[in-house]
Amino acid sequence: MVAFGKKLKESQIQEWQGYYINYKLLKKKVNRYAQQIEAGMQDRQFVLKDFSRMLDDQIEKVVLFLLEQQGLLASRLASLGEQHGALLQQADESKIPELQEAYREIARDLLRLLFFLEMNATGLRKILKKFDKRFGYKFTDYYVKTRANHPYSQLRQVFKQVGIGAVVGAISRNLVELQDHQGIYVSIYDQPSLSHSDPVIHSIKAAVNRLSNSTNFLEYLAKHAFIMQEELSTLSEDHVEQKYHFMSLLLNLVNTFLYMANTYIIVPTADDYSISLGAAATVCGVVIGSMAIAQVFSSVYFSAWSNRSYLRPLVFSSVVLLIGNTLYALAYDLNSIAVLLIGRLFCGLGSARAVNRRYISDCVPLKLRMQASAGFVSASALGMACGPALACLFQTDFKVYKLTFNEDTLPGWVMAILWLVYLLWLRISFREPPQETKENLAAEEANSAQLANNAVENGCLQPLLLKSAAKQQDQNEDQEFDDGEEDSEESHKPATSLASAYRLLTPNVKVQLFVYFMLKYVMEILLAESSVITARYFIWSTSRIAIFLACLGLTVLPVNIIVGNYISNIFEERQLLLASEIMLCIGILLSFHILIPYSVPQYVGSALIIFVSAEVLEGVNLSLLSRVMSSRLSRGTYNGGLLSTEAGTLARVIADGTITLSGYLGENRLLNVTLVPALIICISSIIATCFTYNSLY
Repeated sequence: MVAFGKKLKESQIQEWQGYYINYKLLKKKVNRYAQQIEAGMQDRQFVLKDFSRMLDDQIEKVVLFLLEQQGLLASRLASLGEQHGALLQQADESKIPELQEAYREIARDLLRLLFFLEMNATGLRKILKKFDKRFGYKFTDYYVKTRANHPYSQLRQVFKQVGIGAVVGAISRNLVELQDHQGIYVSIYDQPSLSHSDPVIHSIKAAVNRLSNSTNFLEYLAKHAFIMQEELSTLSEDHVEQKYHFMSLLLNLVNTFLYMANTYIIVPTADDYSISLGAAATVCGVVIGSMAIAQVFSSVYFSAWSNRSYLRPLVFSSVVLLIGNTLYALAYDLNSIAVLLIGRLFCGLGSARAVNRRYISDCVPLKLRMQASAGFVSASALGMACGPALACLFQTDFKVYKLTFNEDTLPGWVMAILWLVYLLWLRISFREPPQETKENLAAEEANSAQLANNAVENGCLQPLLLKSAAKQQDQNEDQEFDDGEEDSEESHKPATSLASAYRLLTPNVKVQLFVYFMLKYVMEILLAESSVITARYFIWSTSRIAIFLACLGLTVLPVNIIVGNYISNIFEERQLLLASEIMLCIGILLSFHILIPYSVPQYVGSALIIFVSAEVLEGVNLSLLSRVMSSRLSRGTYNGGLLSTEAGTLARVIADGTITLSGYLGENRLLNVTLVPALIICISSIIATCFTYNSLY
């Protein structure tokens, strides 16, 4: 594998060579420090201060050159501005194309400057990690915090660039004004929706967004969806544009909505349905969980299937869900708990969420991917809320021929009809994206070595990860830029099995997946046993249970808005991670029934704390996972999205099994018995989080 020092030298813009971080010198210095410390010639304090001084000098060199180049770009823009004004006075349209090209040339030079920043930021991050790895210090955490938070921070100049934003604004405004608007003055400031369609502007905006540390709501929801992307995409944006079809994207989002509604529509009535078929009320855990059991397997084959097609797996999913819901509804008249469980298993086998995620990742252009990812999360949240809400409308009981329609069977019949309508819509409106041939893929791979040099023109700059939370990349990424021994082609191959994917996980990634397992386990315990608990303690009707669950589901988007727009800009993600874990633990403790009579305020209040904390935790946890997961897990069948889905699904299966097994001890003990393992797992995740981040930072 090519060392980063060599990669940096090969990727440097020749006329700017003297202004890059001297990675080779810093690396030699780290090795020399190690020899001096081993020989007892230097102490720890001297090494830290001397290395900090060297880094300060290197960063200052980069920043001063950056300011100089921005000044040159500003001067060129001022000169073009004068030409633009003169052109407007003369009303000479023949010179407009020449002026537009001059602005585009400045934009391309700005992209070169952004690429310069990206290489220096990567070098800085690599040398900091190398220092920590070599000496076992928490130097990265110290250096970033002391430099980034200082009022005269030069480090912050690299990553929060007001000057670059001004240059981008000037280029965009003038290019929009130079378009043909039939003599009407149009400004991007008066009409923010106006954005120039020039590819170089989109490339600049994408690069600037990656340079920014701020988090907005759409970014937060997009991370919540955990749709992983490769660091350097092997597909051009033009190719992705050809694949994109709005109606097909909409059908994927509708599939997500319907599946989540299908999952939770039976929760308010699952216990009554079980009793009517001669089983115990706590068998509702198995009824709800059987869908998750099947999803463990369906996620794998749907993920593999999406490598070849999107339409066929979606059609198969709809047919299987249609059959599953029909069987679920017929179980009442057949008086068979087995048919009921088979129906739910069929529903789980129709889980196409892996296809939905993959479609957004592969077939939606980069400029729309964040909105599409946010739509994926929003559709899931709305489905989760609408499922129980629909259940409260089914308070009726009648027969048509020999078929019974009541609050137990109507969820199955209604979902079967909805999936039939969706299937017809899918066949009419979905457009299968063109699949790459082996020859095309080989050609793409042959050109992949040139992507770094072409990144300026193509706008495919790697993310700059220098936020003080979640900076640790996996061990494979370290090998990518260190003096590795692996072949470059081998190190970029996707995982070929769950076992090989698991071997790519670093300790902190495993902890993040365990946290995800924990929060899904706790949420499933809360939701799946809600009908039994509320009927046991408060004698709630099906309608009240449904309204309660719908209200919980409706908190998802407001909570994400607050966290995405405000809280995540104030606190580091690892702080939010730990705080939400602690709040989740507090919610579990408040849920226990000990000594005093169990009341509605206690149950509703603790449930709200648990649900909201879990939602915050899920978003933060997946955001961290999306950055620390190996790049080899961003593609292929066994990708990071599949691993997180499997972890969450397995948690739901175990939680539903816990509810059913606890039912044998009696409904009066169900609440406390199911909360004990949830509390143990939650405390374990808090300890694991503290231990991992204390050792890594």
